[in-house]
Amino acid sequence: MTIRQFKAVALKELSSSPSPALDIDVLLCFSLNCTKTHLLLHYNEELPLENLLWLEKAVEKRKTGLPVAYITGHKEFYGYDFIVSPSVLIPKPDTEILTARAIDVITDVILKRPSSVLTVCDMCTGSGCIALSVLKSLIDEPAVPRELIPAFTLVDISAEALSVARENARHLIPDEYLERVRFIQSNLFEEVPFLFNVILTNPPYVPAQMAAELLKDGRNEPLLALDGDAGADGEPASSCDGLSVIRRLLPECAGHLVYGGSLLMETGEYNAETAAGLAKECGFKGVNILRDLENQLRVVECHYQSLH
Repeated sequence: MTIRQFKAVALKELSSSPSPALDIDVLLCFSLNCTKTHLLLHYNEELPLENLLWLEKAVEKRKTGLPVAYITGHKEFYGYDFIVSPSVLIPKPDTEILTARAIDVITDVILKRPSSVLTVCDMCTGSGCIALSVLKSLIDEPAVPRELIPAFTLVDISAEALSVARENARHLIPDEYLERVRFIQSNLFEEVPFLFNVILTNPPYVPAQMAAELLKDGRNEPLLALDGDAGADGEPASSCDGLSVIRRLLPECAGHLVYGGSLLMETGEYNAETAAGLAKECGFKGVNILRDLENQLRVVECHYQSLH
């Protein structure tokens, strides 16, 4: 079977997918280890039997609703290749807004205060996509002195998620900087005794009922990473706005930031303004909400007892 023939068959098989052509191209490129341009130039070439068998199984998995990223085990985020599994959320393009802003904030502090190494926490790290993209970008930025590359602490309640994050660190970060990355399994800051200059977080913020509905399509993403209404003990909380985790997280962030430290937190477009109000109640100043790629309210940025 040629690449063209396979794609024609697969398009019919994946007619229920919102993006069948893209799904098939990603699977083909992954299986053949090639670019989309290569596919276009070699559409009439025969698929090796081993690749064809893998692709047929991949299409069957995709028909169940399983995301392509979980099938390939990889997802691009901020221009970097991340390893993913059903133990972690698949990195989303909107989270790149938080990442880009974090790079700007951290770089600015480094260049203005070049006297010490900054400490950064990525709470609810999942795959590590935020922290590791920020770290890799800072390493690749010539303006940032090598000796001032920050120290990163990646925290998650899930041991399985931290395993994926560790694998991504080994995959993306040069060996000489790996000693600046540590991992802690913790329910928010319970097991984290340190203070930080910057806290980054993409916590669960989806209302419980909405999270349950999202997972009915077979996407297999971890409910623990979506359900913002989970209580401190993992049981359902009394609220239903997706902010129960954030209500616990914000005062803990305040207690783990140095004076003038910065917090960047992703939240939902439907509860970002309430989350920003909660941040003000916890003593944060200069509270601002950044918009995502679709112009929706997405990232709450604020500073604890800011000097500005």
